[in-house]
Amino acid sequence: SGIDEILIVTGGDHAGGFLKLLGDGKKLGVRRLYYAYQEGEGGIADALLRAEGFAPDEPVCVILGDNIFEHDLRAQVQRFNEVGIGARVLLKEVSDPRRFGVPELEGDRVIRIFEKPADPPCNYAVVGVYLCDHRVFDIVKHLEPSQRGELEIADVINQYIAWGELSYDFVDGWWFDAGTPDAMVHAAQVIAARRCGSS
Repeated sequence: SGIDEILIVTGGDHAGGFLKLLGDGKKLGVRRLYYAYQEGEGGIADALLRAEGFAPDEPVCVILGDNIFEHDLRAQVQRFNEVGIGARVLLKEVSDPRRFGVPELEGDRVIRIFEKPADPPCNYAVVGVYLCDHRVFDIVKHLEPSQRGELEIADVINQYIAWGELSYDFVDGWWFDAGTPDAMVHAAQVIAARRCGSS
């Protein structure tokens, strides 16, 4: 994606595993790789707040750790940088949008996002990538915890919608939300088959 400074926010017993696997990131072509620790389960927006000192006056690209993409996100990041303000979500057409966050689109605008709707307004899912300008940290600081006791990324995105500053882009190739054991196995099978086919 052209991003070469990365902060990994992790918690629980996983932190040491990431450090052992990724090290300082140089083998991956990363210029700087940092780590931050999140206590408990405060939500995605709470994890994002750990990045304020990392990128205080710069835009950020948040990617959830259980999302896997076939292609890089360079084009999507570049298009967001060209706008330079607001936030952008990435969409992917899916067969069962009821399992995901789903946007309601009006022309080239997202006017609302529904979380796992029974009657989705379209067949697009909001994938786990959020591109936000530097104001995102102030938004998070003013959030109230949800009924789950977490700071919700959806509330962050809703603020940008209220400002009329949320845009969207599309994901090329396949995408997996590998947040369950079954999804992780399926993703591994697809990736293994692709590697075998290209060897």
